[in-house]
Amino acid sequence: MNILIVDDEALARRRLASLLADCPANPPHRVSEAASSADALALLAPVDGRGFDLLLLDIHMPGLDGLAFAHRVRALAWPPAIVFVTAHAEHAVSAFELDAADYLTKPVRLERLQQALAKVQRLREMATRTPPAAESLGEVLLIQDRGRTERVPLTEVLLCKAELKYVTLRTASRSYVLDSTLAELEARHGAQLMRVHRNALVARHAVRALEKHFDAEEGDCWAVRLAGLAEPIMVSRRQVAAVREEIAHG
Repeated sequence: MNILIVDDEALARRRLASLLADCPANPPHRVSEAASSADALALLAPVDGRGFDLLLLDIHMPGLDGLAFAHRVRALAWPPAIVFVTAHAEHAVSAFELDAADYLTKPVRLERLQQALAKVQRLREMATRTPPAAESLGEVLLIQDRGRTERVPLTEVLLCKAELKYVTLRTASRSYVLDSTLAELEARHGAQLMRVHRNALVARHAVRALEKHFDAEEGDCWAVRLAGLAEPIMVSRRQVAAVREEIAHG
């Protein structure tokens, strides 16, 4: 993999680079370094994110911190996977809300780094491979529920919402629990599902309206109306333009 280490501490970058050299890969990992978010953005911008497969990203850095930088990275056309590497474990929840592939605490152990790399590799393979025939036939999502397997046509899915460790799928008639992540669903079904919030994907064909909304936690904000669902779905400010575009040209 092509990996970019982003950390303001030179010693921390060298340690990660040394650990990566001990991680077997064929071909070997290509490792670059950036001492700040600004430096990292300069490396990412020319290729719109396509040049890197993975960011090993510190959180506490001068200027734009790692969490804010991760929001910028997700806006790229081809965002790399992100693994946060930090001494501050209290940021884990925020990291996974950003669909981080993993979260490592310093000092990083070789075995733990290898596990994170393996997870990123699995996500990359899922994003690029052709789904197995049993899953792809007619664009179907497979739901495992208490020993029962059910096939839900993707055309019936209106909303995918992250709920703790699982994703809740909503159709017009019922809900399902899927043992997956929004990142995986977005990678495999981005043509049908669009990101409207860090915790939600919606069916493009179901988008009907974008409207002002008031939320008890976020105050004045935006929400999208979907055909088949009564409740509005929150839209993050950075996704408002994309939703407007979908309504205008979808």
